[in-house]
Amino acid sequence: MQPLWYDGHTVRGSITTNNIPAGKVLVVAMNRSLLIRLILTLAVVVGVLLYGGSGWVLAQHLTAALVNIPASVLWVLVATSMALLVPVGLLLIGVAALERERAWEIALGALVACALAAVAYWAIGFALHFGGIGLVYVRPELSALVWEWSPLPANWGTGWGAAGLSGWFLSGSELTAPVYALFFSQLPWLFVVTLLPVMVLLDRAPALAPWLLALLLGGVIYPLAGNWVQGGGWLAALGRNLNLGHGFVDPGGTGVVFLLAAAVGGVALVVWAPRRPLAGEVARLPADRRPLLTVAGSLLLVAALPGWLWANPLQLEALGPLGVMRGSVNGILSAVAGGILPLFYTWFVTGQSNPVLVGRGVVAGAVAGLALAPFVPTLPALLAGLVAGTMLPLLTYVVDLRARLNDTTGLVTSVGVPALLGLLGVGIVADGRVGIGWQMAGGEGVSGLWVATGFLSGWLGQLQAQVVGVTALLLWGGIAALFSCVPLALIAWGVQRSEEPLAAVVAAEGGAAAEGYSQPAPPIEVVPTERRRIFPPVPSDL
Repeated sequence: MQPLWYDGHTVRGSITTNNIPAGKVLVVAMNRSLLIRLILTLAVVVGVLLYGGSGWVLAQHLTAALVNIPASVLWVLVATSMALLVPVGLLLIGVAALERERAWEIALGALVACALAAVAYWAIGFALHFGGIGLVYVRPELSALVWEWSPLPANWGTGWGAAGLSGWFLSGSELTAPVYALFFSQLPWLFVVTLLPVMVLLDRAPALAPWLLALLLGGVIYPLAGNWVQGGGWLAALGRNLNLGHGFVDPGGTGVVFLLAAAVGGVALVVWAPRRPLAGEVARLPADRRPLLTVAGSLLLVAALPGWLWANPLQLEALGPLGVMRGSVNGILSAVAGGILPLFYTWFVTGQSNPVLVGRGVVAGAVAGLALAPFVPTLPALLAGLVAGTMLPLLTYVVDLRARLNDTTGLVTSVGVPALLGLLGVGIVADGRVGIGWQMAGGEGVSGLWVATGFLSGWLGQLQAQVVGVTALLLWGGIAALFSCVPLALIAWGVQRSEEPLAAVVAAEGGAAAEGYSQPAPPIEVVPTERRRIFPPVPSDL
């Protein structure tokens, strides 16, 4: 819609008429798409009014059918559906600062990357991730997932698993509804751990590099890390085997998703980054091209946090009502707190707030709070979000200007250090009220240095477990990314070098053939090889 004005000479807009008083507002123009949407809306309303009785009967049948579905299955369906909004929100925040052509390419590429990661996870990733979960949670419904590989001999004890070995291609007649629920609940985490590094590569690496990285993330890198933390592997068993608290505690995927993605994305930035000259550059805030995308992405992220936390059915049992409700409140508080300081900082230095940096601050606060959410009171969760948002402008300056890595989406910068803050904070501020029996460790709940009244402090062992887990995930993500990105970069460099001499050879032959003529041959310009495109250009009417 566009308001039309008549200035006595011309009419600005799509409607022309006569005898219109100058300076008056005309009727608002209604384009064809708006008219179609209005007609469809009216048709839906009329249909609901006409067939309200039938709709009521259908609702009654649907309610009766839902009564026969177990509450645990309905919980997983609702929570996972909410959690699937997290990758959508991160994608919107990531592309909000990009030009329209780059945003279009990254958005389409992210969709393809998530699809490839899901297929790889279905084929081999789920087996590596949860193939031995039935050995930790001894239940009949998990009897198909009882094969875990350990690199250590049996006399070292149990619980040193490193990879599951059952559940390939999610096939077999013995698979039960809880197994499928476990697979379904992991899809949001899988999409996010794939999305963050792939978005780094989509606008700088050859076309096939992001897809290969997505397959590796979904099939090997994320499942193995997830097995160590959630699938009954060795990091989760540090409490049982070495008496280090409750083992590595990561209820919200801060380590296995965001820290791992930051490690992989950081290596990808170093390998593929277009290194810009440092001289003459000045610090600038991220471009604010689509603020509505940032706002929408931030709202989706905050709304989906409870579903993100509690979609996994195995995590709910050791938490209880207090852990679930406190974790949901703390996750949202830390997320919104992360956007406060970037808002006032950008307002102070430029005279107006920068929505892109505020949205990234919300992401940083959410990542820091997800690790702490069920185990701490509200004040530490709020402070963790504030600290994560406070560090974001400095981290953006260091990564983009000083290190010249050019993190265009800003998501790798927004999740790495906040993930470290939240994971290490568990060993300091966990109060011990929640987490009794977490990861099959005995004693009280997860406790740090400052515990609630009547609880014993176990901060030293828990902090050691957190340090071991953080180090293992960083090393695994960095090494896996090196072995993935460096060969791809070398292959792409070799292909580019083989294509560059062709134009020079043609130019030399053309000049030699033209020596016998009176007029010299026109010079042939050597055009550098451009990166091949897979997706079509962005539509002009988008």
